[in-house]
Amino acid sequence: MKQAIKYSRAGFTLVEIMIVVAIIGLLAAVAIPNFVKARKSSQAKGCINNLRQFDGAAAVFALEEHKPDDTVAHLATDLTPYIKLNSAGSIPPCPANGTYSDSWYVTNHPTCTLSTLSAPFSHTVD
Repeated sequence: MKQAIKYSRAGFTLVEIMIVVAIIGLLAAVAIPNFVKARKSSQAKGCINNLRQFDGAAAVFALEEHKPDDTVAHLATDLTPYIKLNSAGSIPPCPANGTYSDSWYVTNHPTCTLSTLSAPFSHTVD
């Protein structure tokens, strides 16, 4: 008598693999915009922290040098001793590749070229 040979097939079908790929694509489509938004938001917060440091440095500069409120504070020359410099020994740049104003009145806030972006990504000090 002949015995029937049983084949056991281990593996996945093409349909199963396609469903898994579709689910991964859907999850990526949902997650990637959130990562981009989080990156832009953190860059804006880093820039705002730099601007606050510059504003505080201008206030300390004016107090120590007995300057009036209408004094212009220059970022590179006047405020460097009052700013925590980066590891290269220079003024920290804007994390989003914006540029900071070179000088401003002590009573005003410093600005970044990316201050015109819409909230919450605007680089402005409140």
